[in-house]
Amino acid sequence: MVNENKQQKVYRVLKGRIIEREYVPGQRIVIDQIAKELDTSSIPVREAIRQLEAERLVVYKRNVGPVVAEVNETDYLDTVHVLAVLEGYATSLAARSFPKEELVKLRELNQLMEVALEDFDIIQFSKLNAAFHRVICEQCNNTYLLETIQHTWNRIDSIRGTGSTLYSKRVKESIAEHNEIIELLGIGDSDRLAELAKEHKIKTAENFELRRKNLIETNTLSS
Repeated sequence: MVNENKQQKVYRVLKGRIIEREYVPGQRIVIDQIAKELDTSSIPVREAIRQLEAERLVVYKRNVGPVVAEVNETDYLDTVHVLAVLEGYATSLAARSFPKEELVKLRELNQLMEVALEDFDIIQFSKLNAAFHRVICEQCNNTYLLETIQHTWNRIDSIRGTGSTLYSKRVKESIAEHNEIIELLGIGDSDRLAELAKEHKIKTAENFELRRKNLIETNTLSS
C-alpha cells in the first residue's frame, strides 16, 4: 500500500465502504464516529467527505449532514450497455494492428490490478481498470468513436463516481477476462474480441443489478 496521509486513508476507507455497499444509499455518515474509529480528528474526515461529495458519492442533507448518494440505476445500466457496444467495436478495431509495446503495458496493468485486489484496494483497482481499457480504445484509430467512448465514460462517472460500480467479487472475474482480451489482441482476433469485450462490460452491469436486487430483498425481509 502506498504511503497515505490521514485524509487519504479516510477517503479510501469511506469510498471502499460505499462501493461495497457497507454504506447503502441514503445512509448517514457520522463524522465523529468515523474519526473515532480511524483514530483521527474530524478534519481529515470532513476533507474526505468533501472529496466524495465532488465525486457525487456523498450529498449533504439539511438537518442530517452527509449521506451516501442515491444511484440512478436506470441511467447507469442503460449507459453501460451502450458503452459495451462501443468498447466492443473499438477493441475489435484496435486488434487489427495492436502494438506489441501496448500489450506489455496491458499485462503490467493487469498484474497491478491483482496486487490491488490482494491489498483490498478497490479504488486503485478501479483506476487501473480504467487505464487498461483506455490503452485499448486509444488504438482504435477512429477519433469520433474514441470521443464518444470518452463521453460515455464521463457520463458513467457522473452517475456514480469512478469505479464505484465495481465490486470485489466481480473484479476477480474481470482480471481473468482481461487476460483473455490480451491474448486475443496479441493474435489479432477481431471477431472474437468484439463479442468478448462487449460481454466483459455487460457482466459488470449484470453484477450491479444482481447486487441491487439482493439488497432490496434483504431490506424487505428485515423490515
